[in-house]
Amino acid sequence: MKSIHLISVGKNKDKNYLALEADYIKRITSFSFFVHEVKACEENLDLEAKNVIKKIETIEKGTSAQVILLTEKGEKRDSPQFSKWLFTLLEKGTVILVIGGASGHGDELYKSFKNELSLSKLTMPHKLARLTLIEQLYRAQTILQAHPYHK
Repeated sequence: MKSIHLISVGKNKDKNYLALEADYIKRITSFSFFVHEVKACEENLDLEAKNVIKKIETIEKGTSAQVILLTEKGEKRDSPQFSKWLFTLLEKGTVILVIGGASGHGDELYKSFKNELSLSKLTMPHKLARLTLIEQLYRAQTILQAHPYHK
């Protein structure tokens, strides 16, 4: 089964958000989904970037994965476009989505990975962006399956 890994800088401790995330995650059946939290380094983007790259290397284990950085400048897609794009990426192998810390991503990540995705033109709290992304992963699955969730 294909897999998607979400690397998120910072630990989500909010039980309400975690409960909502868990609900969407249990509904995802078209691919394996994993959430990895990397320690935030108090605005030290270089150190955060090194930690994220180390996690990416651990996930890849010598293989090649599609790494996508979530940024405000990234490509914007509506839900049907996102679904088609995501499942096209999954056909090629593992997908790694990276949500940076409060100040974004370090330069090393931008140098190493060129693919960027934006969830919205709006600015939103880190944990809301993470929840929105997880919901959109589930929605992408339902679009692919022509399920009525996406109307």
